[in-house]
Amino acid sequence: MWLVTLLLLYSLQEVNSEDVVSTRLYFVNASLQRVTFSSSVGVSLPCPAGGAPHAVLRWYLAAGDDIYDVPHIRHVHANGTLQLYPFSPSAYNSIIHDNEYFCTAENQAGKIRSPSIHVKAVFREPYTVRVADQRSMRGNVAVFKCLIPSAVQEYVSVVSWEKDTVSIVPGNRFFLTSFGALYISEVQKEDALSTYRCITKHKYSGETRQSNGARLSVMDPTESTPSVLDSFQSGEVQVGHSVELPCIASGYPNPTIRWLKDGRPLPADSRWTRRITGLTVSDLRLEDSGNYICEVTNSFGSKEVTGHLNVIEPLRVTLSPKNLKTGISSTVILSCAVQGSPHFIVSWYRNTEPVLPDQHFSIQGAHNETLFISAAQKRHSGAYQCFATRKGQTAQDFSIILLEDGTPRIVASFSERVVVPGEPFSLMCAAKGAPPPTITWTLDDEPVARDLSRVRASQYTLSDGSTVSHVNVSNPQIRDGGVYRCAARNSAGSAEYQARINVRGPPRIRPMKNITAVAGRNTFINCRVIGYPYYSINWYKEGLLLPDNHRQVVYENGTLKLSDVQKGMDEGAYVCSVLIQPQLFITQTVYVTVKVPPLIQPFDFPPTSIGKLMYIACVVSSGDMPIHITWRKDGQEIVPSSGITIDTKEFMSSLQISKVSLKHNGNYTCIASNDAATVSTERQLTVTVPPRFVVQPNNQDGIYGKAGILNCSVDGYPPPKVMWKHAKAGIGNPQQYHPVPLTGRIQIMNNGSLLIRHVLEEDRGFYLCQASNGVGSDISKSMVLTVKIPAMITSHPNTTMAKKGHVKELNCTARGEWPIIIRWERGDTVIDPDRNPRYSITTSPNEKTDEVLSTLKLKPAEREDSVFFSCHAINSYGEGRGLIQLTVQEPPDPPELEVREVKDRSMNLRWTQRFDGNSVITSYDIEYKNKTDSWELKHATRNISPTNNQANIVDLHPASVYSIRMYSYNSIGKSEASKELTISTEEAQPDGPPMEVILQPVTSQSIRVTWKAPRKELQNGVIRGYQIGYRENGPGSNGQYSIVEMKATGDSEVYTLDNLKKFAQYGVVVQAFNRAGTGPSSSEINATTLEDVPSQPPQNVRAISVTSDEAVITWAEPPRLTLHGVLKGYRVVFWAVFPDGEWGEMQNITTIKEQVELRGLEKFTNYSIQVLAYTQAGDGVRSNVLYIQTREDYPGPPAGIKAVPSSASSVVVSWLPPHKPNGIIRKYTIYCSSPGSGQPLPSEYEANPELLFYRITHLNHRQQYLIWAAAVTTAGRGNFSDKVTVEPAAKAPAKILSFGGTVTTPWMKEVRLPCSSVGEPTPTIKWTKDSEDTAIPVSLDGQRLILSNGTLVLRSVKAEDSGYYTCTATNTLGFDTIIVNLLVQVPPDQPRLTVSTTSTSSITLAWIPGDNGGSSIRGFVLQYSVDNTEEWKDVFISSTERSFKLDNLRCGTWYKVKLAAKNSVGAGRISEIIEAKTHGREPQFNKDQPVFTHINSSHARLNLQGWASGGCPISAVTLEFRPKGTWAWQNVRTNATTDVFLAELREATWYELKMKACNSAGCGNQSSQFATLDYDGSDLTSLIYFEGLVCLYGKSHLLCSLLSLDAKSLAEMLISKNNRSFDTPVKGPPQGPRLHIDIPRVQLLIEDKEGEDKATIPVTDTEFNQTGNPQSFCTGVSVHHPALIQNTGPLIDMSDIRPGTNPVSRKSVKSAHSIRNRYSSQWTLTKCQASTPARTLTSDWRTVGSQHGITVTESDSYSASLSQDTDKGRNSMVSTESASSTYEELARAYEHAKLEEHLQHAKFEITECFISDSSSDQMTTGTNDNADSMTSMSTPSEPGICRFTASPPKPQDYDRGKNVAVPIPHRAKSEWLSVFNHFQHGVSASSSSSTLPQRTLTMPGSSSSVAQSAAAAAAATAAAAGASSSSGGGGVAGATGGTPGGASSSSSKMGGSRDSLLESRRETGAYSKSYTLV
Repeated sequence: MWLVTLLLLYSLQEVNSEDVVSTRLYFVNASLQRVTFSSSVGVSLPCPAGGAPHAVLRWYLAAGDDIYDVPHIRHVHANGTLQLYPFSPSAYNSIIHDNEYFCTAENQAGKIRSPSIHVKAVFREPYTVRVADQRSMRGNVAVFKCLIPSAVQEYVSVVSWEKDTVSIVPGNRFFLTSFGALYISEVQKEDALSTYRCITKHKYSGETRQSNGARLSVMDPTESTPSVLDSFQSGEVQVGHSVELPCIASGYPNPTIRWLKDGRPLPADSRWTRRITGLTVSDLRLEDSGNYICEVTNSFGSKEVTGHLNVIEPLRVTLSPKNLKTGISSTVILSCAVQGSPHFIVSWYRNTEPVLPDQHFSIQGAHNETLFISAAQKRHSGAYQCFATRKGQTAQDFSIILLEDGTPRIVASFSERVVVPGEPFSLMCAAKGAPPPTITWTLDDEPVARDLSRVRASQYTLSDGSTVSHVNVSNPQIRDGGVYRCAARNSAGSAEYQARINVRGPPRIRPMKNITAVAGRNTFINCRVIGYPYYSINWYKEGLLLPDNHRQVVYENGTLKLSDVQKGMDEGAYVCSVLIQPQLFITQTVYVTVKVPPLIQPFDFPPTSIGKLMYIACVVSSGDMPIHITWRKDGQEIVPSSGITIDTKEFMSSLQISKVSLKHNGNYTCIASNDAATVSTERQLTVTVPPRFVVQPNNQDGIYGKAGILNCSVDGYPPPKVMWKHAKAGIGNPQQYHPVPLTGRIQIMNNGSLLIRHVLEEDRGFYLCQASNGVGSDISKSMVLTVKIPAMITSHPNTTMAKKGHVKELNCTARGEWPIIIRWERGDTVIDPDRNPRYSITTSPNEKTDEVLSTLKLKPAEREDSVFFSCHAINSYGEGRGLIQLTVQEPPDPPELEVREVKDRSMNLRWTQRFDGNSVITSYDIEYKNKTDSWELKHATRNISPTNNQANIVDLHPASVYSIRMYSYNSIGKSEASKELTISTEEAQPDGPPMEVILQPVTSQSIRVTWKAPRKELQNGVIRGYQIGYRENGPGSNGQYSIVEMKATGDSEVYTLDNLKKFAQYGVVVQAFNRAGTGPSSSEINATTLEDVPSQPPQNVRAISVTSDEAVITWAEPPRLTLHGVLKGYRVVFWAVFPDGEWGEMQNITTIKEQVELRGLEKFTNYSIQVLAYTQAGDGVRSNVLYIQTREDYPGPPAGIKAVPSSASSVVVSWLPPHKPNGIIRKYTIYCSSPGSGQPLPSEYEANPELLFYRITHLNHRQQYLIWAAAVTTAGRGNFSDKVTVEPAAKAPAKILSFGGTVTTPWMKEVRLPCSSVGEPTPTIKWTKDSEDTAIPVSLDGQRLILSNGTLVLRSVKAEDSGYYTCTATNTLGFDTIIVNLLVQVPPDQPRLTVSTTSTSSITLAWIPGDNGGSSIRGFVLQYSVDNTEEWKDVFISSTERSFKLDNLRCGTWYKVKLAAKNSVGAGRISEIIEAKTHGREPQFNKDQPVFTHINSSHARLNLQGWASGGCPISAVTLEFRPKGTWAWQNVRTNATTDVFLAELREATWYELKMKACNSAGCGNQSSQFATLDYDGSDLTSLIYFEGLVCLYGKSHLLCSLLSLDAKSLAEMLISKNNRSFDTPVKGPPQGPRLHIDIPRVQLLIEDKEGEDKATIPVTDTEFNQTGNPQSFCTGVSVHHPALIQNTGPLIDMSDIRPGTNPVSRKSVKSAHSIRNRYSSQWTLTKCQASTPARTLTSDWRTVGSQHGITVTESDSYSASLSQDTDKGRNSMVSTESASSTYEELARAYEHAKLEEHLQHAKFEITECFISDSSSDQMTTGTNDNADSMTSMSTPSEPGICRFTASPPKPQDYDRGKNVAVPIPHRAKSEWLSVFNHFQHGVSASSSSSTLPQRTLTMPGSSSSVAQSAAAAAAATAAAAGASSSSGGGGVAGATGGTPGGASSSSSKMGGSRDSLLESRRETGAYSKSYTLV
């Protein structure tokens, strides 16, 4: 049965699966929303919508007006394509050419509209693109933007950029952004030589434009805050697209850029790409929306750019249901689902008309996304569209709704059947309708009772709208039989089906209710029979068997049908008779009553007009009374009022209207109802009105091309029809009228007016407006339309040419209504000939043709006239414009010439052609000559192709100077000559090889190579360095040379080849190279590296256990290539590993064989075995540990045995395992014998090997027994133990069964010490621990407890738990004791670690192990890290090693190392951290090497070969130079082997130069001064006066004389030179002077912070005191202590002080350079008076004290954070002793300098720490005998930042520091003398008796002072020589000290006088810190 139901359902779906809509509509391109086109091309737009079958396509304007054809402007084709034709600018109409359109498609399904499409025409307009000149600092980024006028910015885009007419290919340093900008990164000087242009293209016209050429000004870097060059703004981007957020900035130092999103760093995502152009985000997602911040920061400030990025999803609309077919009066719900970004607006349309809410339509939802149609009518069918709009973005979807008569119909049903009681059955009924119907069930006209236990009914709706219902009866009874009826109902009607179900059982008839039938309709009467079987069912009426007429039918199931019921015939009693047995009937009677419905007689309204009377009657001709009659108009009940009367009687009602008017028009309905039914009749009343004019036509003017409306408005009823007619204008009366053809251009409006959308000339004439509606006579009125023509340009040239300097005429013709005005414009500027007489305008009208000719004359044409000119025609009705592009041609500008490459005999030239004269370049000429020759002797290259922009000039002479110029040509003529270039050719490469090459092996991986330079005559220039080629000459080598380079250092060179193969032969060649290239190589020489230890262990190591004490070890030789020498033999290293984890003694056997037998091993023992090979150099690598176990053997005897009585017949035996089990103990055998018992053999007992005791029973009381034991292994029984005697006893003294001895355990474990006892009575147990000479009872706590069996438990044992423990068992008969020695193993103690040796790349360490903690050491863990990092690396070392070599370390670098040992317990304490430094130091410039190898007027070649590497390869060299007197430095970065030229220098100019060379150890500095030559090659010498100073500049020296001027005056003069208020901001480069004052043991440096180093002059404190106007400037003191030494040597050894350690007192003086100087500091303190100018006083000083020891002071502690630098902030704590003494000495320095009386009471706070670096320092004072030299090792030079705090000096410290750093004033006896006389008379060999003052004037950076004495005046010239010095010394020259008698010493060391000055050499402390105290 169920299967049948499913089959019925399936067939139901198949049969009823029909198309909802047979016709369809669709969109071809619904996303088309914008169309832009060129006016010169036009555009065709196919309609985006369509339909099938054929749909009517129409175009409309967005306002809803349907469009019309405009001849030659706009046309709609039959296939729905909208075409806009090309047009001239004068024909532009914004309604046509810049408007929104939409297209509709309509067929039987409905009508849909496309989204609005914005159609915009773009016509040719004059515009220019421009690029502005830019400025950038060298090394920064430059940004060029292409400036496009806003009017065309939407259509014009940048397609490329050109540099000097050559297209730029993005990459390298040039980048093009997606916005069309050009970025140039790492700007270089040569970038300023080029011009940059952008090339644009018009998107629609295809026109390309080139901008002007922009220049880039490249400046030297100057410290500045960041400046944003290009940034982004807020915007919207769609999901899935990419976006570029530009952010670029300039500044110095170069700013760093950090991106944030919503205040947080950017997430890690491959879609985010940071480029120089900014941030690019690809494949955008919604979560990428947010606020983006670009932070631009450098050390001088920061900027930020903020913008909001809104990522939006494109709108997508889904309307559901897609198509719907439903019934009238149903409710329809349309849901519009919008996906995409929010803030959209939803609008609804039906058949392209907006849906407005009314009684049927309602729009609901937050976004109006739901449309409800309630009580839907047939007219509501059609196409429904949902539009979602957001910021110009539109999406839509549509649905076709078809409303039809939806009266239900039964489509599937059940059939009659017979069932037995208890047999379940199911009934199914399916119906279709619109809306889907509801199905109800009845049984014999009663609702089916739902008995959930037996009867269930269900209902559901299929996808096709069918409703299916089931009734399931699970356990039918007789009462469940009868006629089942299913009724399907919806708002449109109902349908029924019925059939009988018979349930077997005794038949009977249910009681039946009387029935009321409606006359004229059908009625069914069911005989409610239940039970089965029965024979028949018959119906009787008045005794007659039915049916008795054609209207009666009796069905087999007993149902009686009465068709078309009649009241008289069918009313009465009906009897149902059921034959249940032959001759046995049962009956039941039912009475039928018939009701008659009303019948209305037809009526109609007669024709009528306004003001007449109206009477109409509604009469009911039949029907049961009572009858109720009502009237309705247009569906609304009529309420009687003035003018309308309703008179109702029993079966009639009349409607009376006293005076008919238009408001009475409508549909009138008469409704009659009684108990049977309600009926109605509807008729229409129409009131007619003749037509009349509301607005009459009048004569009008129309403007050509514009819209015009001819007014004519009429009314009447029915609404009149308006018709327009047209007649052409004639001389007299109008001619015959013709109907106006209505097209899209001409339409009649709703009010009757005539709309002409685009007025043409042919529209002029007479028009007649005629109206009629069939009521009365027609009306008409005529008018005249006059068409006015606006001004328009009819003729003009688009483009034209002119020659510069010639007269040019431009013509333009216009027409239109007179008068016409002609105006000329140049670009956007109106031309006024009165103001610019170069232009003249003439205008000549032509009245015959209504045209005006205007001529613009240019007298003459100039270059700037190459622009767009426009002529404008203007009249009262409009304006026209014509564009003329004028190109003025002239000879080209000269090319810009530059040199790309210069060689020894050739050079490469490149040029850029700027302006080509608006004519194509045809050729170029190049001319060149020797600089000294005239141009008549020139050489020339003619007619160079214009496609070339570079050329090579060959056959030049090396090292010669040439002048070069160039010309360019076009069709107009020849350019002027370009600017001359002066070029010097290069030198050539060497022609000879290095000499005397010698090889010497140094190690197994290095060979030292020595050689001499090539012969001088073959060097061909300065040898800059050498290439050493080396290759392995052994088998398998490829024969290729490996090349290394080194700088030349002199005539003899040495280089060590590292990382070579061990014990291998190498061939070596050497080549020299100079700036020009590499010379020939030397002959190959061979050498072999030394032997080394094997690097791999023997192979295939195997071990075999032969016996219990013997094993055989075999192996194979290591690979030959890993021996690294001659194999001498092998060593086998082995040791035992005991069960307790301890290791036995390590043993080794040496052999030359590849096998060894190990004898005498411990039995059944684990052994670890390693094998190594060794050579002459030592032992090689050990093999991996191999484990082996010897075989089992007979065990040894038990280590001990005890026997004690436990009762009168038993004893207990206990024993210890054998010391040597020699295998696994399988059991123990206990032997017992009684000597007097007569038994020959002892008794044997077997015991479990895990139980070390046994109870022997059944012994005789008081009889002695001998007891012994033996262990048994797999090999057999072992030796017997000792024999003990025991006698069983009832009473026994206390005895302990457990044994004493030694117990070993690791710490932190639980230990159990057993003490089992026996005795009678039971003994008591007591534990004690020995402590010195006494035994202390063991205290019981949580860590110690004694179990009931006497066992002592120790938990988590520690080292202090080791010792002797005694257990005593006691009873009344005696006691017994055992002693246990507990050994607790702990991790090993820390080793003592020391540094053995160091090299440039390795540190060798040695150590002495500490205590092993009771367990043998298993190995060592070595950890090391670079000194200022915490990134530790681990190395694991064998336990037998006592030294280790750390390889592959960085050269010249400090390392921290620590070591820990490991045993079986674990790793022990770490050793103290030691620090060691690899060999090497920072680079230094060789004093013997010149700084420059070549200088001319514009170039200087640097000698980078002068740098000595310090043992570590130089990684980079940085150069800074500037003209003297300027403040901006120019930077150059290179490496040590690159040729470096300082180019583009000024002629005859002094320059300052600073060089810094860096390697892994640090950086070295070198400063110098040099002067370029004059243009004629002469050098620079001049005399300079400077306020009391007279200086002579020479080629390599500077001599200055200080005129009669004391120190105070000089200081005041220098300080007041740039005196200004302290609050005045600094503007521009600093220019102030700097003064150095030398005071014994304290150097005071007065430094004007506004300026650079100008002069350094020593002055004593007595000459610079309080009277020097100290109130006039701010004071600051900078205090250095780079290990200053007094006569008897320093009390603090500064050479070994490390931050974090205390200075070490030393008594002796070091005469040699110390290893390192790691602790020297500079403290700078500043304090300003109110309203005083800003100045700083700096003091250089040292930490010194009395010669008997360091001054002990109370320390003031302070903390410091770790510096960011490598070697500068060495750790976070500084010695408090050093800190306190620093405060004391600062106070004394202030007191001595008399800077301010109360300064020492100020509170200081150290706020900054800058770590500086310099070269080594040597400072000496005192006598020659006690001299001490301090040399510091280099430190990295990158600046670091520290933050310090400090408490002020304590009051008690002031007196304590009296003797610290107290300077003794220098008392000079001689007066100042003028040096000027020496300059006048010469300083060569004068030996005048006069003495010079002990003052020294030195230029910054000079290497020696110009200090002369009376006896050594001749040395003055030599002392003022080179202008080069190391910058580490800060440019401070050493001051010579005089003896008390005033005689000066010629020695480099100072005299022993206490009045002597400090001597500062060329170099100062390499490691200095600068702290600022405020």
